[in-house]
Amino acid sequence: MTATIAPADGTPGPPPPARTGRAARLLRALYLAVGAGLAGVLLYVSFPPRVLWWLALPAFAALGLLLRGRGFKAGLGLGALFGLGFLLPLLVWTGVEVGPGPWLALAVAEAFFVALVGGFTALVTRLPGWPLWAAALWTAGEAARARVPFGGFPWGKVAFGQAEGIFLPLAAVGGTPVLGFAVALCGFGLGELARQLYLRRRTGALRRAATATAGAVAALLLPLAGALAARPLVSDRAENGTATVAVVQGNVPRMGLDFNAQRRAVLDYHARETARLAERVAKGEVAQPDFVLWPENSSDIDPFTNDDARSVIERAATTIKAPISVGAVVQPEDGRLYNQQILWDPDKGPVDTYDKRVIQPFGEYIPLRSLISVFSQGYVDMVRTDFSRGTDPGVFDLAGSRVGIATCYEAAFDGAVRETVDAGAQLLSVPSNNATFGFSEMTYQQLAMSRVRAVEHSRAVAVPVTSGVSAVIRPDGELVQRTGMFEPASLVAEVPLRSSQTWATRLGALPEAAIVALAAVGLGWAASGAVRRRRAAATDA
Repeated sequence: MTATIAPADGTPGPPPPARTGRAARLLRALYLAVGAGLAGVLLYVSFPPRVLWWLALPAFAALGLLLRGRGFKAGLGLGALFGLGFLLPLLVWTGVEVGPGPWLALAVAEAFFVALVGGFTALVTRLPGWPLWAAALWTAGEAARARVPFGGFPWGKVAFGQAEGIFLPLAAVGGTPVLGFAVALCGFGLGELARQLYLRRRTGALRRAATATAGAVAALLLPLAGALAARPLVSDRAENGTATVAVVQGNVPRMGLDFNAQRRAVLDYHARETARLAERVAKGEVAQPDFVLWPENSSDIDPFTNDDARSVIERAATTIKAPISVGAVVQPEDGRLYNQQILWDPDKGPVDTYDKRVIQPFGEYIPLRSLISVFSQGYVDMVRTDFSRGTDPGVFDLAGSRVGIATCYEAAFDGAVRETVDAGAQLLSVPSNNATFGFSEMTYQQLAMSRVRAVEHSRAVAVPVTSGVSAVIRPDGELVQRTGMFEPASLVAEVPLRSSQTWATRLGALPEAAIVALAAVGLGWAASGAVRRRRAAATDA
């Protein structure tokens, strides 16, 4: 034991060195932890409904600086805190009606992927040009959580926060992976440049680090230059004429999970709003639509087995004198349940259907039902019958226009939207139901996804939603019209029809695969360097 000897004047002496060192380490760890969490919050604030897309850059800059030179375990912890700071507020809407349990479980599960990215990023920060490897790792992490578990959950991709940003044209080059990679690379480059400038001011060592500084500048500027170069790829010019589309938002009697108990009222609301639209057309206030789009769950009463629901839809189609795409829950004779869009012709009735292919775990089906019921039988009982998946992309021929369907949750998945465009869609419809999420940010986050998809595939996108926000989006991502939340409304707009394919559509998943491969190269390089260092240390010993 080391004694502390006080000076002769009786004033306290310095604390024991060991205690001082321990306190400093704890303070530093606290500083790093708080910094990582706040950097994650900064990334969250860059997402809609706020128009602060540029905050993603300092968020990644801070993350990179916090991770630089750390070990894997430290990176894992800092990455987890960054992920929680980002995802806890971003996904709070998932607990609006079911309580904090599912929200916390989902946020923690998704933050696990961010933690792994943090751990691996800490390793590659020792490499030359580390912002490149770090950005590739971030994109690889997004690719992983978009696929596992239970089919993945792509919500919160960095690209979906960039609908208002200058990087958006890159979506037409390589989709959401390239767009997200560019944002992360620019952010990490900003952090490294700030570090180099700090070192120069403190030590005058910039000349010896000229290569690192040049790399940081390149990481900062190349994504910006790429975005500017990609702008000519974004066009809203009509290639196959135009179509006048009507989007109907009927609203719901009340928000919440008892939405399904209001099934007939919701159907009546959408029929009534369509009748109002017909009156506006008759008065010359708006143009006669070529077709009408209703949202997901606009008829949770199966019109194939319920004559009353069928007559309501038929009357609406006859009144508006145009085909309607109706969102319905149907159960054929085989007993399976489908989330379906039905093409309803005013003269011929139902002529085509599309069954939702990407269904939401814990919302439309319960994975591991017997296990989950042990922990939350009440939650499992909310989904008594699992929905079945469709198999083929949905493209309706609506008055000569090829309208591709990506129902709600599907809009978050790159492949689901791309396959619909590949199937011949000239414009896209994203029918959704967000009545169960109240006035949360969910609808704005989903609207931003649709704007990114518009640029990614150069297609106009219509977003009919039960309770808001419904919208019409041009192929360049511009919002033409939009509604408020929880109000009955209809939108009518002329939109361009397009059939050419962007690079992103043609390349498909290749850009993402290339970025994941780049991440693997960086990890391999970092691992080989660690092995060499261990061997050198063993030799010296």
